Amino acid sequence: MALSIETETWPYRYLRALSGVAAHISAVAFTISVGVVSRPGSSLFSWHPFLMSMAFSFFMTEALLIFSPESSLLRSFSRKIKVRLHWAAQLCALVCATLGLTIISFNKYLNDKPHFATWHGFLGLLTVIFAAFQTLGGITLLYHKLITRWSLAKRKVYHATSGLVGYLLGCTSLLLGMCSLWFTASVTGGSWYLAALCPLVTGLVVMNQVSNAYLYRKRSQS
Repeated sequence: MALSIETETWPYRYLRALSGVAAHISAVAFTISVGVVSRPGSSLFSWHPFLMSMAFSFFMTEALLIFSPESSLLRSFSRKIKVRLHWAAQLCALVCATLGLTIISFNKYLNDKPHFATWHGFLGLLTVIFAAFQTLGGITLLYHKLITRWSLAKRKVYHATSGLVGYLLGCTSLLLGMCSLWFTASVTGGSWYLAALCPLVTGLVVMNQVSNAYLYRKRSQS
């Protein structure tokens, strides 16, 4: 059962706020680290890891943390502004992910390599497709009068839970990318484990946030 804001103890609230700070730092640190390692512009391939980290580590993480009551950087903003910025960040994530997918596909075509032949490639494709549908689903919440079959509250729950699935797919895709020959040759030792910790931290924080906001609330009301 989820704890309400009134019944949460201060150590629990402090821990959640601290984990939110860790998520922000992890998202930014991972994206910068991948940018340093890949050196975007040094080759066609170099844009792929950089754009994918921008999409799923930075933009998507920040888009979801906007709604966190403890760690949002926009807590003083209205709900309407948060929703608009969330959708804009998600759109940026989708654009970066689509460009990253297009670049790696074209790069494989130029080098006569098989497409989506690894778990990283297959899951990456699935994640980008999922993100595209999730972004389209967000439009129905922005303009909720377009669909009247389901209530707005129910659609918000579906959007949040499916968004969590898509985000975890993105985190898993990043982790699989870190197991590639390119990344393991560029990042070794303790640095690799520190990098791998970043998607794990952000994934756990976002999962806790969505669970407390929607899943536990729905269970407690049933």
